[in-house]
Amino acid sequence: MIKGLVFRGRVLLLTLVFMTITLSGNINVFAATNSKTTMRNITSLQLVKDMKLGWNLGNTLDATGGETNWGNPKTTKAMIDKIKAAGFNTVRIPVTWDGHVGSTPNYAIDQAWLNRVEEVVNYVLDNNMYAIINLHHENSWLKPTYASQLQTTNEITKLWTQIGNRFKNYGDYLIFETMNEPRLINTQYEWTGGTLESRDVINKYNLAAVNTIRNTGGNNKTRHIMIPTYAATAQSVAVNDLVIPNNDNRIIVSLHMYSPYSFAMDIKGTSYWGSASDKSSLDAELDAVYNKFVKNGRAVVIGEFGSINKNNESSRVALAEYYVKSARARGITPIWWDNGNSTPGKEETFGLFNRNKLTWDYPNVVKALVRGAGSSK
Repeated sequence: MIKGLVFRGRVLLLTLVFMTITLSGNINVFAATNSKTTMRNITSLQLVKDMKLGWNLGNTLDATGGETNWGNPKTTKAMIDKIKAAGFNTVRIPVTWDGHVGSTPNYAIDQAWLNRVEEVVNYVLDNNMYAIINLHHENSWLKPTYASQLQTTNEITKLWTQIGNRFKNYGDYLIFETMNEPRLINTQYEWTGGTLESRDVINKYNLAAVNTIRNTGGNNKTRHIMIPTYAATAQSVAVNDLVIPNNDNRIIVSLHMYSPYSFAMDIKGTSYWGSASDKSSLDAELDAVYNKFVKNGRAVVIGEFGSINKNNESSRVALAEYYVKSARARGITPIWWDNGNSTPGKEETFGLFNRNKLTWDYPNVVKALVRGAGSSK
């Protein structure tokens, strides 16, 4: 073990990395312990398989106005330790940069904010977990229209240049996600797959972001990068129009699948899940994603999924386990959306982890998720 290496003004703890040989004679790169600077020669499919199961640090660094502005406490290392101990192997860290960025033409990111993002990333990496950072609630300026394309592309490239330069020496346990849910907000197309124009512009934004990240050099030249469809939807019209930037083989498709909607998100919808037809319907949705992408060698991460609290724990447990097991069987890693809100009977109650008490409000749902991922925890 090597201690005391100074990197970007921070003291990092590096671990020696060992590779083991399996009985079949293959190199097992996943037997290695994590180094913050190590880039392994693995495909995105292999990386996603190793990500296993994820948890979103929702409504936190993505909160407009500041980290605690939406009611969650400041993130601590102890919180992330609990996430790891429960059996999660990936933490998606949604980040809203709007409000922490200067004016055109430089769009300079406030260094205190960039430092804080890096600090939280290190909480995750120090636990040998995967960390994902993105551009999240950038709704005031990230608009998928031809009229906004030039200005928006300029800001996307300026932001990813700064973020890329800050993190370019980090290893492949850090993943970039170009955008969150780019869409035509407050229009009839917002959640219906968009328009031909909006889908085309999103493809161009993804291309600009990926090219910018790659051009910052260092480990970003080969970093695994997630890109969304229009609104990150799995609807066929958006999926079919998605263009992979440069046909880059280290691009991961990012989808959000709160399925089935009536159970998972609609407060007025059904509170029961678990019938044979329920399972068949979910399988069909996941099969469509598998057949479009994974079957053809393109990795997929479901960056957000979950179910709201309707005082229906048994059904939430059933869906959690079945969803994760089914996704993982198709080579897809799902990441639960936890926004810190668990109050039953209200909208957006996806919270599982009590960040103030460092306890799980719904441990049975968590255990179901972990069972589905194949862990014994």
